[in-house]
Amino acid sequence: MSKKIYVPPIKSQGIKTKLVPWISSIVSEHFINTWIEPFMGTGVVAYNIAPKKAILCDTNPHIINFYKAIQKKEITPALAKMFLKEEGALLSSKGEDHFYTIRERFNKEHNPLDFLFLNRSCFNGMIRFNRKGEFNVPFCRKPERFAQAYITKIINQLEYVFYFVQYNHIDYICQDFKETIALAKEGDIIYCDPPYIDRYADYFNGWDEEKEKELYIALKNTKATFILSTWHHNDFRKNDYIESLWSEYPILTRDHFYHVGAKESNRNPMVEALITNYYANPIEYCQKNIEQLTLFDCNTNKA
Repeated sequence: MSKKIYVPPIKSQGIKTKLVPWISSIVSEHFINTWIEPFMGTGVVAYNIAPKKAILCDTNPHIINFYKAIQKKEITPALAKMFLKEEGALLSSKGEDHFYTIRERFNKEHNPLDFLFLNRSCFNGMIRFNRKGEFNVPFCRKPERFAQAYITKIINQLEYVFYFVQYNHIDYICQDFKETIALAKEGDIIYCDPPYIDRYADYFNGWDEEKEKELYIALKNTKATFILSTWHHNDFRKNDYIESLWSEYPILTRDHFYHVGAKESNRNPMVEALITNYYANPIEYCQKNIEQLTLFDCNTNKA
């Protein structure tokens, strides 16, 4: 696995860019089976793990359609560059009215390039849809958003994904997480990054206690390895589901400053948790990461 962290072209709040080295540290360098993500989101973890085989799923069809378009070469770095230059110039001359024109067009036609434009020029890099399935994040108030350097940055990110999907076997599927987990076989790894329970209500199809319990049952019954990202606690409260659902498994924790919230005062440190049912080499992992462990016995390989 490369030490360089590759940032995907799609952004979102809660993206795991800074946590990729931590997550990848518990994946064997010799992993050859299928990497499975029921909640791929931006795809940042998969694109950095860089498996030869992967099933990347989400219930948000626009994320899936965007990456499928890259895979089918309907979106290429050259086409995306030309698109962002043209629409960026219009944004610069017309201001936020052009952003809302693109947003209206996207909500009617669902063009993947429009989705990229909106994602990289909306407020705080959010991905949010209303109950009608319409993208409803407002403009970031920066008409000069698509300067040449910014476009180059986005295209470089897209180019990495473009070549990655050409040389590896990647299946992109829009479906419910339970269907995705059911595809896993022994030897596969399921990485789950669901909306954080009691923190997000804006996921494409919502997230609540019932879904958290369904996820627990699905992962408990799988024969595959799973790694689950969630939140453990912050300065104000704790994730009660850690104790009520997930406490039977090894739990790793790490401090992480969480860039979520419209106001800087709302962006507080968070203790992140990784919950997993397996370590490829638990003794070696414990020796490298002993300060991260909360409920894991290195000698017995049990919580």
